[in-house]
Amino acid sequence: MKLENPKHRMRNSAAFTIMAFAGLVIGYAMFFIGLYNAPFQLNVKGYYIAVILLISYSAVGVQKVTRDNAEDKEILAEQDARRDIQG
Repeated sequence: MKLENPKHRMRNSAAFTIMAFAGLVIGYAMFFIGLYNAPFQLNVKGYYIAVILLISYSAVGVQKVTRDNAEDKEILAEQDARRDIQG
C-alpha cells in the first residue's frame, strides 16, 4: 500500500511500541514492589507515590509539547514557503 503523503506514516514499529510500554509497566511494577517492601511509614509511601505520578505526568507532557512544537515549526515553514511563492 503506497502512502499519499510520506510525512504521515507510522513513526515507530509495533515492536518498539510494545517495548516502550513493557518498559513503563516493568518500571512501575519494580517501583511499587520496592515501595511495598520498604520499611517506611504509610505517609512517606504516599509521598513517593505522588511524586512518581507527578514525574510520569510531567514526562509525558514535556514529550508532547516538544513534539508538537517541532511539528508546528514544520507547518509554519511550509506556510511561509507557500506565501513566498504566491506573494
